Amino acid sequence: MKQTIALVDDDRNILTSVSMTLEQEGYTVRTYTDGESALQGITARPVDLAVLDIKMPRMDGMELLQRLRARTQLPVIFLTSKDEEVDELMGLRLGADDYIRKPFSQRLLIERIRALLRRNETSRAEGSGAAPTGVMVRGDLVLDETKHQCHWKGHDIALTVTEFLLVKALAARPGMVKSRDQLIDTAYGDNIYVDDRTIDSHIKRVRKKFRAADDDFDSIETLYGIGYRYKEA
Repeated sequence: MKQTIALVDDDRNILTSVSMTLEQEGYTVRTYTDGESALQGITARPVDLAVLDIKMPRMDGMELLQRLRARTQLPVIFLTSKDEEVDELMGLRLGADDYIRKPFSQRLLIERIRALLRRNETSRAEGSGAAPTGVMVRGDLVLDETKHQCHWKGHDIALTVTEFLLVKALAARPGMVKSRDQLIDTAYGDNIYVDDRTIDSHIKRVRKKFRAADDDFDSIETLYGIGYRYKEA
């Protein structure tokens, strides 16, 4: 079955050219020119991944992402202008999985889409055989890879694909330090360049989600200049 991608941008030239390229790659594409229509369309007919521009009429990409995150952990890639570093960081903090700066190579966008869809499928498929191999328990943390569910002290923690993979990578070996480069490879693959602050933004959002359920959450430790580790119980 073809995977479906929602492409949201008020630039009709981008919508036309990118949708044609994605369709040639075998994807089904639904295009929207503003956030409001995209929210209605994606809610009514869910997709496998969304590519969102930030600057749009009626509802911008930031608000659209917030509203989507209230309902789903759908993989999301942001399109940002060259100098919109603040927007990039805000997007990651709101739960975007990745971002690409305009002007962008369509081949790069396709590679990012493939990588994110692959990560999403992997996180859901791993452990789909015997139940014990699909569930990781680390003290109060329970990660169910088969269902893409995270629980902390009995509370559901809604994680994006990228956040889930980062928590899994850290919790897999408590006490062992993971450098930012190692976490980038885990979450994005070794063929995609992502800078360190992207990982820092994801970790910050992960901590915020856990602390919303438990004010005393401190299991993900920062080792300044080195990386992160999951605290041993």
